Amino acid sequence: MAVYDSEGGLLAHDLYSQVSLHADFGGVVPELASRDHVRKLVPLINRVLERSGSTRENIHGVAYTSGPGLIGALMVGASVATGLARSWGVPALGVHHMEGHLLAPMLEVPAPAMPFLALLVSGGHSMLVNVQAVGRYETLGQTLDDAAGEAFDKTAKLLGLPYPGGPALAALAEQGRSNVFRFPRPMLDRPGLEFSFSGLKTAVVIATRDLDMSEQTRADVARGFQDAVVETLVGKTVRALKQTGLRRVVVAGGVGANKALRHLLKQQVLDMGGQVFYPRLEFCTDNGAMIAYAGYVRLAAGQVDTTPMQTRARWPLAELQPLAAIG
Repeated sequence: MAVYDSEGGLLAHDLYSQVSLHADFGGVVPELASRDHVRKLVPLINRVLERSGSTRENIHGVAYTSGPGLIGALMVGASVATGLARSWGVPALGVHHMEGHLLAPMLEVPAPAMPFLALLVSGGHSMLVNVQAVGRYETLGQTLDDAAGEAFDKTAKLLGLPYPGGPALAALAEQGRSNVFRFPRPMLDRPGLEFSFSGLKTAVVIATRDLDMSEQTRADVARGFQDAVVETLVGKTVRALKQTGLRRVVVAGGVGANKALRHLLKQQVLDMGGQVFYPRLEFCTDNGAMIAYAGYVRLAAGQVDTTPMQTRARWPLAELQPLAAIG
């Protein structure tokens, strides 16, 4: 949850994590997630309003995540948001989850100027997007199967690491030795900007099937896997920069917090005379601040929900309206 002000910027934000709730299952259980949202959402709203010094009279619109995502959790948020908006007499607006991530770096100083190339990497998405303006997005390439974050989590589970697996694998990789395990860089040896990480996960399974998995071996495997993912993501990003002529890169999504990815990408882009922008670490993963900002931008341009409580499990970025077409 977050409160964003046109003059004061981000006034307050907070997050309740469900990691401990899902840890025993090794991943998100949709029904448990939705039920927990019902319990935690209103207290979280009250806490953020209090921290921001806001009252219902100060609120001029309510934005919520409309999709894509787990439909049960989306419906809880949409129900609460549209109910609040109606009771407060203000407009409501469903926000695209991925647009929130794309715009998250706009909360930082300095904020990237548009146009820019966005590398969006998370548990559910891996894509390169040409961002010309708010709502003017061209998807240049995306994953054909597993997303990068999903591959991190599945490989972490293979190595016996706790949930959430991505950060745990990255921490283990810091103890690993380079080139002990040399895994394939998927689709990097062919033209195009698409991603595919399911084969990389399979390569790890095959390489470790008959190994004595000592702590050092596990670390070496983690390092080899991470190097393969990072070099693939960076290689494709550099290729996209060359194809588009863009020189500003925005990295968003949970995998954007990975230190190895940040280091290599910064090095490669700087060598091209470009710039790299990130949201702060706490805004790489899902958060209310990015949705509040994306909602503010579109509400300020005159966009509101035309039907109540819009939720979509799937929602292509290409379906979003550019700001110039709103109103």
